[in-house]
Amino acid sequence: MANEGPKSSFELAMERLRQKDKEASVDEHPLTEEQKAAIADVRQFHTAKIAELDILHQAALAGAASHEEIERLNDNLRRDKERLAGERDRKIAQIRSTQSS
Repeated sequence: MANEGPKSSFELAMERLRQKDKEASVDEHPLTEEQKAAIADVRQFHTAKIAELDILHQAALAGAASHEEIERLNDNLRRDKERLAGERDRKIAQIRSTQSS
């Protein structure tokens, strides 16, 4: 191990996170193939929904009549994207937390 070069900041951060998990008694278990597939489906669905929101947003911007309307549309898009990201993250956390028998 003495021949290993200096560690990257990523490697150092990962070591610290693993140590914190170990101290907090967090069990690390690999995901099953079913969990990986379910997570991929959730991510794909939410990516498609965000793309749909972007398309609808562009169409709405084209018809916007005032600066205030544009700002309102941008705020709505931001809120919708945050809501979808929250949903996605909750679903992924739920999938990760389920143990397959």
